[in-house]
Amino acid sequence: MFTGVAGFHPTIGTQLLEYALSSGTPRRPGRLRTRVLAGLTTLILPLTALVGLGASPAQAAEQATASYTRTQDWGSGFEGKWTVKNTGTTTLNGWTLEWDFPSGTKVTSAWDADVTNAGDHWTAKNKSWAGGLAPGATVSFGFNGTGSGSPAGCKLNGGSCDGTTTPGDTPPTAPGTPTASAITDTSAKLSWGAASDDKGVKNYDVLRDGAKVATVTTTSYTDSSLKAGTDYSYTVQARDTADQTGPVSGAVKVRTTGGGTDPGNPGTGGDKIKLGYFTEWGVYDRNYHVKNLESSGSAGKITHINYSFGNVTGGKCVMGDSYAATDKAYTADQSVDGVADTWDQPLRGNFNQLRKLKAKHPGLKVLWSFGGWTWSGGFGDAAKNPTAFAQSCKALVEDPRWADVFDGIDIDWEYPNACGLSCDTSGPAALKNLASALRTTFGKDYLVTAAITADGSAGGKIDAADYAGASQSFDWYNVMTYDFFGAWDAQGPTAPHSPLTSYNGIPKAGFNSADAIAKLKAQGVPAGKLLLGIGFYGRGWTGVTQDAPGGTASGPAPGKYEQGIEDYKVLKTSCPATGTVAGTAYAHCGTQWWSYDTPSTIKSKMAWAKSQNLGGAFAWEFSGDTSNGELVTAMSDGLK
Repeated sequence: MFTGVAGFHPTIGTQLLEYALSSGTPRRPGRLRTRVLAGLTTLILPLTALVGLGASPAQAAEQATASYTRTQDWGSGFEGKWTVKNTGTTTLNGWTLEWDFPSGTKVTSAWDADVTNAGDHWTAKNKSWAGGLAPGATVSFGFNGTGSGSPAGCKLNGGSCDGTTTPGDTPPTAPGTPTASAITDTSAKLSWGAASDDKGVKNYDVLRDGAKVATVTTTSYTDSSLKAGTDYSYTVQARDTADQTGPVSGAVKVRTTGGGTDPGNPGTGGDKIKLGYFTEWGVYDRNYHVKNLESSGSAGKITHINYSFGNVTGGKCVMGDSYAATDKAYTADQSVDGVADTWDQPLRGNFNQLRKLKAKHPGLKVLWSFGGWTWSGGFGDAAKNPTAFAQSCKALVEDPRWADVFDGIDIDWEYPNACGLSCDTSGPAALKNLASALRTTFGKDYLVTAAITADGSAGGKIDAADYAGASQSFDWYNVMTYDFFGAWDAQGPTAPHSPLTSYNGIPKAGFNSADAIAKLKAQGVPAGKLLLGIGFYGRGWTGVTQDAPGGTASGPAPGKYEQGIEDYKVLKTSCPATGTVAGTAYAHCGTQWWSYDTPSTIKSKMAWAKSQNLGGAFAWEFSGDTSNGELVTAMSDGLK
């Protein structure tokens, strides 16, 4: 069976398995298994001080109560939940809850609130987007913990938890979304609507790509330290006379004039696209973070990053793992810019790290990829109402918390009108209709791309959908020219999983890069909209005695995360290449037989891509590369 970008066929849900196995204790198990409600005890605590973000301990709050529930206990740990209820008559504009745990009881992870501690004293603060609470309304946050203790000493900003005090100072509202004018090669003028505050607004922080560049007392600012032909994103945040900061505004994107053509976009005369996938779950067991792109030197050698994956369900784009994406706190040594996350910042996790990476590399573009092998089953529902699907995707991509991070969207549908993990019967026009809706909804200022099959066989997956018609709406296709062969055929024959061309004895005609590209071109897809795929991993068998391809095997070779698959950074020393076939390296060591790309074969493939006038190349996925990014370097150098 032919597979695609997810790169973990044939095991179902391997991406999620790696994520689940990454910790010795369950993280947020209440979200992953059925809650056990019987026998739970609830500690009801009154809450005095639900106040604005950044309020001082002396400030009081609206009337409210807070209740604590130990929702699950699995022996070595537990899940707890706090629920805050507004018992007053006016809307609460933010809250901060404090409590003490006895020694030996602590929070190990939390969601839907920012939780920090000083020893056994714990503080939870509402997320910036979830501070408002209408009269009678409730809001909850949860956490995983260890130990057997219960919270005591409930406080809100230093007040006793009796729910009888009066409102205190509230933070300012969000300013209006900035507008840009007077854009030149090196400057742009920004203007925005004023924020409001009960005590008055003192000034505004202007943020460029998430980093503060100025503080002004007016509602306009001219940034004059820009580079020509470069994309920037601006937001604004108000500060009141009590020095409280409110939520950030919506984002405005600005591209300065000059600088030639748009680099990395096919058909503009710019450089070839050099793209790689960053996997959301890689921050767990793989211990691969956005900072690795910087420390390896890869960030300076690529033009685009695809962040994978968002989910597709219910006909909509939704978050994948929100903890990894937006909540995971990074220490200074883990962070791209060497600055640690704080408990009260509005965005953490991978998205914030990508924002910091873009600040270091202003020309770098990031797309949010949705679907993948595991989550492609949702595209069938999306195809029933493409407009609603596209609108849900744009709303998620443009969420004001991270709108400046993303420059577009990538659709990884495996496969339209064909079978992957599940079979789709949406019809040959479904992809074209979906692409058209995405382009109409996102407009010309966003990149809209797709990862597609490389099955070039007669009557294969390329023939099942209108890829030529859909290409009119997509900026380019990431053609998944890998995973042609692998140890899901446990007895072999051994064959390279990413052959560039056909060769004598290839197990199936049309299962190679050249045939796939040729078929797409013949159907009318422009060469400049096709990117050649490179796998930063190998596939292998065990029980093999034959050195050359075509040997028999007894099953898949062992791999760290899945049988039959291993990262290049491991294979280059554990089983060095012993030959090449069809433009791809292979290795026979002991009874194992592997195929994978090396810097040498990647450079040869890049030369072929240029000879075919392709738009560039992409890699699945960064964490398989060495710590000094030798495969990214080979891809980048080969496309010069």
